[in-house]
Amino acid sequence: MPSPTQRVLAKVPGPLRPILLQHRSLVKFLVVGGSCFLLTLVINYGLKLTVCQNKPVVALTIGTAVATVFSYILNRQWSFRSEGSHKEAIPFFAVSALAVGVNDLPLLVSRYVFDLHTPHVSNFTQEVCDFLSGMIVGTLVAMAFRYWAMKKFVFTTRADPASPRTAAEPPAPVR
Repeated sequence: MPSPTQRVLAKVPGPLRPILLQHRSLVKFLVVGGSCFLLTLVINYGLKLTVCQNKPVVALTIGTAVATVFSYILNRQWSFRSEGSHKEAIPFFAVSALAVGVNDLPLLVSRYVFDLHTPHVSNFTQEVCDFLSGMIVGTLVAMAFRYWAMKKFVFTTRADPASPRTAAEPPAPVR
């Protein structure tokens, strides 16, 4: 039975398949990131509409932190296929803690530097600014930071069985 990845790849137009296969860890990372974005969105607005009505940065931070744990599990098991011990957990959560700050920064600037909150602006404007600064700009900047930092500092040894060569094989000569 084909894996879910193989079933999805079978539906991708032929010319795109080699590109996706060449950048498979990035594609998987983006799928995990999209799932975590939705999880963050649900938790953020669930908290903002209930117990954190006057604390949007706290709601975003909690949503991002919960999604980070989910992200760790999926990235470790799927995106970067880390094998062996959980030695990357400490650097993962260190990078993720920095990324939570990166994610929160645009919302903090929007709310408290530009005063884009009630009573200075309408409730609708406040919510649009919160969404754009916290969920969109913050997520995009934090995503770029996370991808770079995860590849550079956390998941430095990958074992991907779908890879055309193993780590023990030397790279093909350049012609």
